[in-house]
Amino acid sequence: MVFNTGAALLDAIVLAIVSTDAEGTYGYKITQDVRNVIEISESTLYPVLRRLQKEECLEVYDKAFDGRNRRYYKITEKGRVQLNLYKSEWAGYSQKITRIFEEAHI
Repeated sequence: MVFNTGAALLDAIVLAIVSTDAEGTYGYKITQDVRNVIEISESTLYPVLRRLQKEECLEVYDKAFDGRNRRYYKITEKGRVQLNLYKSEWAGYSQKITRIFEEAHI
């Protein structure tokens, strides 16, 4: 992708992905789901998950899977509020950018 992904947009994408499962989802799956949208490395994603946890937008719990623990991330109520703010901001922002592109003469 030619466009840089800022921290706020990455936070919004991660919160949106985690919010799709009421029980939460694990780090590797989040990485794969994010990679379906944008190019990102695990080394970039895990600090985002930790930051969102520190900001109380995500809660974390471990669950046994194939004889070992898998770390799950679940959106909190604060995270839902933040996601709604991101969605609202994105709607207006993307509409403005789309309008500019549509008006461009190529």
